Amino acid sequence: MIFTTKVTWRSPRLPKNPQPGEWQAAQLSQQYIADYKPFNFVDGEGVRCSLYVSGCQFACPGCYNAAAQNFHYGQPYTDELQERILTDLGQSYVQGLTLLGGEPFLNTQVCLKLVDAIRARFGSTKDIWSWTGYTWAELQQETPDKLELLSKIDILVDGRFLEAEKDLTLQFRGSRNQRIIDVPRSLAQGDVVIWDKLVK
Repeated sequence: MIFTTKVTWRSPRLPKNPQPGEWQAAQLSQQYIADYKPFNFVDGEGVRCSLYVSGCQFACPGCYNAAAQNFHYGQPYTDELQERILTDLGQSYVQGLTLLGGEPFLNTQVCLKLVDAIRARFGSTKDIWSWTGYTWAELQQETPDKLELLSKIDILVDGRFLEAEKDLTLQFRGSRNQRIIDVPRSLAQGDVVIWDKLVK
């Protein structure tokens, strides 16, 4: 007797894909923070202070920080935390701030407040990196608050995490579709300019 096994093909699970302007920080963000990690070496170039905001709609399968998809996860963002971040950034060996999540571009109230405070105190002497599930092209069609945040950061790691393209050997990102983008140069040229220190 011969036994056969029926193989059912399943398409890979994928993140959600919003329409332009569909997800708005004003409606979604609770201005909560999942975590704050000062003086780390993993969230971008150099020594960094990393703010993990709470809330994300992309729901990428395999997300490394799934708890932070909840907009009520963690603690409210406070002026006291902001002052601590600014103090930490004032250390001479700290290169800059990194915004992660959750989704920074769905928490623009928090991120813009902090970014503006950093620029007011440090000018451009501290760089600002941000991760996002949005692609560069999607952000160009997004709401004014998202475009304002984009205009005030230096480096953007764009795109959803895709399990099928997962690669743990990449610099500062989890899947091959994601890019490390030089934001000021990209805005000036009207097209994506990849970070000039990209190795892999």
